[in-house]
Amino acid sequence: MTPPLKLILGTLSALALAHGAAASDLRERAQELFAPLPSTIPALNDNVITEDKIDLGKALFFDPRMSASGVFSCNSCHNLATGGDDNMETSIGHAWQKGPRNSPTVLNAVFNEAQFWDGRAADLAEQAKGPVQAGVEMANTPENVVATLMSMPQYIDWFTASFPEEENPVSFDNFAKAIEAYEATLITPSPFDAFLNGDDAALSDGQKAGLQLFIDKGCSSCHNGINLGGNGYYPFGLIEKPGADVLPPDDRGRFAVTETADDSYVFRAAPLRNIDQTAPYFHSGKVWDLKVAVQIMGTSQLGEEINDAEADQIVAFLGALTGKMPEVTYPVLPAETLLTPRPTGEVQ
Repeated sequence: MTPPLKLILGTLSALALAHGAAASDLRERAQELFAPLPSTIPALNDNVITEDKIDLGKALFFDPRMSASGVFSCNSCHNLATGGDDNMETSIGHAWQKGPRNSPTVLNAVFNEAQFWDGRAADLAEQAKGPVQAGVEMANTPENVVATLMSMPQYIDWFTASFPEEENPVSFDNFAKAIEAYEATLITPSPFDAFLNGDDAALSDGQKAGLQLFIDKGCSSCHNGINLGGNGYYPFGLIEKPGADVLPPDDRGRFAVTETADDSYVFRAAPLRNIDQTAPYFHSGKVWDLKVAVQIMGTSQLGEEINDAEADQIVAFLGALTGKMPEVTYPVLPAETLLTPRPTGEVQ
């Protein structure tokens, strides 16, 4: 006998209410651990953001002449077309030298409490100075960067407009502040943000199940906050150390910054936004499969085997962290002049 329409509609309505209640409960748990991205560009410490400064920072971010060789720009290792990183195990820099660590994404990096895997830079301005001077990256000097900028009248005009109160606006500090201002705009709102803000339909049932597991398994104990990471330091191999291929013994992490024995093999928790766009994984860049990376985290950090079905659900949730990229138009850069320092590929 066919059930009456009223009964069918009543059953569907009850199921919908139950489903909505479950989503609401999950959201409440998530809101205690995570925060959605803001709708505006965040304020920076000691660096007022203006349109002029953003435009200048964008030009500098894409300008390879900020490197000694004239080959490498910030975008070389933090490619905005490929998830804000370079999708290599470790980056290739000056004279094709291989860097020591995997390049983190620049997307949403403004929300990290510190920059680099070991947290040695307090903010994006300080971080911007590091690769420029690193011998295996851009291999330049502050003096040569300033000389390069001063050789191009257009850059002088842009720095003057960006730092109007300063007598000598073209400086290495202001170079870094301009890049920081631009990078602060690289924010990618995702379906997860919509879910946190009240949209039940923003996540699929599989992604909601993955979020539930992500919390229940304890992943959120390290990967929390607005960036789902980037805000704490933890030993890699808290419960069980992974093999030397994943955790190279010659990279002791934060120990190089603090010279404290307890910081050996301690690294900043990786931020997880856009994580499915930024393989390979970990500071060593040795793992290319996100599912495998999730399972390694289970055994090494949580002391728990995450089976294939569970890992698939967590990976589905991580996919909900992939957001909408800001529109990026390649800038037209100032032309060099006879005064512009010549590029060099020499290794110092």
